[in-house]
Amino acid sequence: MLALLFLVLLTTSLNLHIEAQDSGSRTKVYANRGDNITLPCHLEGQSSLFGNRIKWTKIEDDSSETDVLISMGFHKKTYGNFQSRVYLLEADDNDATLVLTDIDLKDYGTYKCEVINGLNDKIIEVDLELQGVVFPYSPLRGRYNLNFHDAEAACLEQDAVVASFEQLFEAWRGGLDWCNAGWLNDGTVQYPITNPREPCGGARTSAGLRNYGQQDKSNSRYDVFCFTSSLKGHFYYLIQPKKLSYNEAVQACKNDGAEIAKVGHIYAAWKLLGYDRCDAGWLADGSVRYPIARPRMNCSPTEAAVRFVGFPDKKHKLYGVYCYKSQE
Repeated sequence: MLALLFLVLLTTSLNLHIEAQDSGSRTKVYANRGDNITLPCHLEGQSSLFGNRIKWTKIEDDSSETDVLISMGFHKKTYGNFQSRVYLLEADDNDATLVLTDIDLKDYGTYKCEVINGLNDKIIEVDLELQGVVFPYSPLRGRYNLNFHDAEAACLEQDAVVASFEQLFEAWRGGLDWCNAGWLNDGTVQYPITNPREPCGGARTSAGLRNYGQQDKSNSRYDVFCFTSSLKGHFYYLIQPKKLSYNEAVQACKNDGAEIAKVGHIYAAWKLLGYDRCDAGWLADGSVRYPIARPRMNCSPTEAAVRFVGFPDKKHKLYGVYCYKSQE
């Protein structure tokens, strides 16, 4: 009874988001950035896992595998970015469940649990999906200027990662319509259309994701679709007595104990927190944007959106500033 109570207390201390298994060996786990979650791997009918080799890996976009944790009895080893963030739950003798703490954007993907005993090897796969927002991004130098490696760097600079096909598909289902083609993390180039029209694949075509297929990661140039999740800090518009140049905006945030906000910050605040502000403000990449959650006249009258003003001359004192204060 005491052991059962301990297990209940332990599992409820984790932020656990699990969807029903679809085939008995595949599970979806939903999480927000910063959560602690469990990736289930429980072997029914096995006498004991002790002495067996347990191996957890992450399946990457190119189908390669990254080691996460290997266990052999009392001997356990964790790897790379997962060191100090993963351990086995070991709730009973048949439990190989993995605990993953402080979820980050790069943790998204499919994980594989292998239990190897020489006779009855078993493999279970778990999909870890992050709740967040997809946004299109192009840099100051304009449309279609990013190769794949530039695209990865651009998203990271905006507190995001390159979105997956599944993430873009869900964003399209949620109404995302964007006519510029962008990189996804599998090396394909696609774009989502909810309102078919001539400049975007044709007016008589069906709504959906337009797919250019795999492209040369070094030489092909497009925009990128980035993905970010919940904020780990405070996003806000900094009230100032006058409009600011870009350098003045950066300094104003520093004076307030914060940093100038990134594009990922404004999208996360808008989509996940319902942040609404009809004041155009500088962001870290030199762009000016403002988030509208409640459409109204003069402030995105037709749809909720993060409105993009452009990349103005940084010397112009025409805008306010959005700041971000980390809680880490």
